[in-house]
Amino acid sequence: MDIAVRFRNVALRFGATRALDGVDLEIGDGEFFGILGPSGSGKTSCLRLIAGFERPTQGTIELYGRAAEAIPPYDRDVNTVFQDYALFPHMSVEQNVAYGLLVKRVGRSERRARVQEMLEMVRLEGFGPRRPSELSGGQRQRVALARALINRPRALLLDEPLGALDLKLRQQMQVELRSLQRALGITFIFVTHDQGEALSMSDRLAVFNAGRIEQIGTPREIYERPATRFAAEFVGDSNLVDLRGDRARAGVAGLFSVRPEVVRLAASEPALEPGWIARAGRVSDVQFHGASVRTVVALEGDRSMSVVTHSRRADREERNPGIGERVWLAWRIADMHRLDERSAS
Repeated sequence: MDIAVRFRNVALRFGATRALDGVDLEIGDGEFFGILGPSGSGKTSCLRLIAGFERPTQGTIELYGRAAEAIPPYDRDVNTVFQDYALFPHMSVEQNVAYGLLVKRVGRSERRARVQEMLEMVRLEGFGPRRPSELSGGQRQRVALARALINRPRALLLDEPLGALDLKLRQQMQVELRSLQRALGITFIFVTHDQGEALSMSDRLAVFNAGRIEQIGTPREIYERPATRFAAEFVGDSNLVDLRGDRARAGVAGLFSVRPEVVRLAASEPALEPGWIARAGRVSDVQFHGASVRTVVALEGDRSMSVVTHSRRADREERNPGIGERVWLAWRIADMHRLDERSAS
């Protein structure tokens, strides 16, 4: 796989603030790559460095094998889509989309043809004469995509592009972005704080925390085998099981992640086969989420664990106890994933 973007020990500082601290990263050509993390974790700083809006304080960046320092921002063959779309309000949709071609002095007939091609690609045929104020949020997002893609960049940078949309439209645009990326075959680098977006859209993703990368991998790898406590708790829901010191079991010691959907819930102490762990507690909360039910169980020592069960199955098997009831939790040792304790707090 050819490398589109490579960071080598990259740091970015603003005075005493470290936006990035020793980041090593490779993004393949044609990948849909997600950058996931909370606010202030360094996600947007990565995009700004790739686009050339910032220069690294330390380390090197390569774009398609070339040193980024030698490439001015206007010549980097990347375009950016921002959360607020950054459309020109006084221009029509056609004029917004054609703006990059106009700057490059592309002829009028070619401009028109390419604008119509892009509007068809983002399903906005017939919207050309309208102004941005006459469009919905999803339509404005499509205009921003068309404008960014019309110059045929090798990489598209997307900075929280769906953050302003409501849930249903955001889910629809996730599907459309994936479809668009597959059709174009170019590199998409997608920044988000939404774990659901990152897991559902990315070929691979990097989990950022405080300017550093906690883990890089496919969505399945990061969800099923989180490397650190932060990755386990930020990407999906996770129960932390502490089997250190006097809590260690024969052959099992350390801090582990156990996903709520692999934990079984029982009204009485289960008969365990070898390779299982069970603990008793009382239900402290029950949350209905439509397709699933989350049951929170308070254990000894002010700790709690969550269990997620399909709501229909919970009703059918009568495994949905009420608040205050005593219950048992059980899970397989094989479903626990050991965490890097150096990152555990």
